Amino acid sequence: MSAKLENPIVCYVTDRKSLGGGDSCERLLSRIGIAIAAGADWVQIREKDLPARELLALAREAVAMADAANLHRASTGMRAVRVIVNDRLDVALAAGAGGVHLGGESSPVGDVVRWCRAGNAPIEFMVGASCHGLEHTRAAERAGASYVIYGPVFDTPSKRAFGAPQGLARLGEVCAAVKIPVIAIGGVNLENAAQCMRAGAAGIAAIRMFQEAAGDHELRALIAELREPR
Repeated sequence: MSAKLENPIVCYVTDRKSLGGGDSCERLLSRIGIAIAAGADWVQIREKDLPARELLALAREAVAMADAANLHRASTGMRAVRVIVNDRLDVALAAGAGGVHLGGESSPVGDVVRWCRAGNAPIEFMVGASCHGLEHTRAAERAGASYVIYGPVFDTPSKRAFGAPQGLARLGEVCAAVKIPVIAIGGVNLENAAQCMRAGAAGIAAIRMFQEAAGDHELRALIAELREPR
């Protein structure tokens, strides 16, 4: 658990519509650049309504930003940035992303993992899954998921469709029950992120924390504080 506390994974989950300014991807790309510059480890592109062509263009731009940042990170010992695309395995691979994230309406985790591990994707390509309960998380691990994003841990408007908050006690049970990384999501912010890590989470994922930060300096300070052991 100490390793998780010292260097938690920090994941920005995108939502261009909540940024304001209409459906423009330009504002989102700017925010992705800010998140990467501030030290985010993963960028999860969750723009489910975008047509494939536009999603691919967005993912390619994000991957290019990540690749540029990784040239610097390689010399500093920082964790490399990964871009992960929701649902669309084809787009993730075409864009050169680091993984695909599967939700409840996506293809089964096991099917995607088997296809990827049959030589159709790079060895380091990740297949993640959204989970909302203990058995669901265990099933994802058995299916070969690289990680799970678990929640909602706390109340948040974007996750109310998935039911009541799971809470820290359930998060702790899930983290103790599986060996793959568990990333906490749902109402996670600077005030409660450390509680998630103490419960055993390998990191946190958030939308609002990234999108409401004023800019690079504010977000950099937030991420640095998230990584301070408490």
